[in-house]
Amino acid sequence: MSLPAEFHEIAKRVNNWGRWGADDEIGTLNLITDSVVRDAAATVRTGQRIPLALPLRQDGVQSGLIPGRVNPLHAMVQINQELFGPGTVATSDDIVTLGLQAATHWDALTHASHSGRIYNGRPADTVTAHAGAQFSSIAAPRHLVSRGVLLDVARAHGVDRLPGDHAVTPEDLDAAEEFGGVRVRAGDLVLVRTGQVQVYLAGDKQAYAYPSPGLSVRTPEWFHARDVAAVANDTLTFEIFPPEIEDLWLGVHALDLVEMGMLQGQNWNLEGLSTACAEAKRYGFLLSAMPEPFVGATGTPVAPVAVL
Repeated sequence: MSLPAEFHEIAKRVNNWGRWGADDEIGTLNLITDSVVRDAAATVRTGQRIPLALPLRQDGVQSGLIPGRVNPLHAMVQINQELFGPGTVATSDDIVTLGLQAATHWDALTHASHSGRIYNGRPADTVTAHAGAQFSSIAAPRHLVSRGVLLDVARAHGVDRLPGDHAVTPEDLDAAEEFGGVRVRAGDLVLVRTGQVQVYLAGDKQAYAYPSPGLSVRTPEWFHARDVAAVANDTLTFEIFPPEIEDLWLGVHALDLVEMGMLQGQNWNLEGLSTACAEAKRYGFLLSAMPEPFVGATGTPVAPVAVL
């Protein structure tokens, strides 16, 4: 089944292939310049730090909806072991097996492909079983610190949580900017709050996954026009699920990751940040969200921290 004409029309308008050269592997993260980071640091006023990651736990957000994406399986390999003989200092060590997109994470640009291509026009078959992603793996970004902007779409609508059939549109993003008295600018890391993570936090991970509010296929053009560096939200699927256009599954993934070269993140807990931003009456802050540099990986856990 081919992708619909509407998808290809949007893809042409947001395409960034070659914008930063034929060898580029980080896409819109190029927009985070030294001056952008200096401006981001200047947003810190109180030093209040707000963690945005869900705990990595065996009963985490994964429910089996996505094949192979397992919650963390944690095991101890040493427990108070005196490695250098009786009476010496003892140590404990552990190991973990998990899907790299198991909880709060970034998708690498190679997480999605379409029409046989990944970001910057490279062949999709450069992602292999042995080596993983040969280009644009999650290890490619060397740092990820910039100004964060919370677009609290739920609060802008006057609700705690958007309904499961709500596709977040460019008009919603405009309204959230106005609500927060903030303007998204080049190099920003945009966080879009729907309130959906509340469903998981209440213990219902099936309802958290489906149906779910999320980004509309129309939003990549908004992010492209603003030169946004990366986008994350508080849902399992990032985009509205099921999709707003029949049979266009993961269309937003393809537009963001493949066409635009823009990292996207899912399962971010934005509830505490929503409260803090409302109390402080400001929606811009310093955001640190460095990917773990797993060579060849198409995603990674992340423990983001917003600093107000």
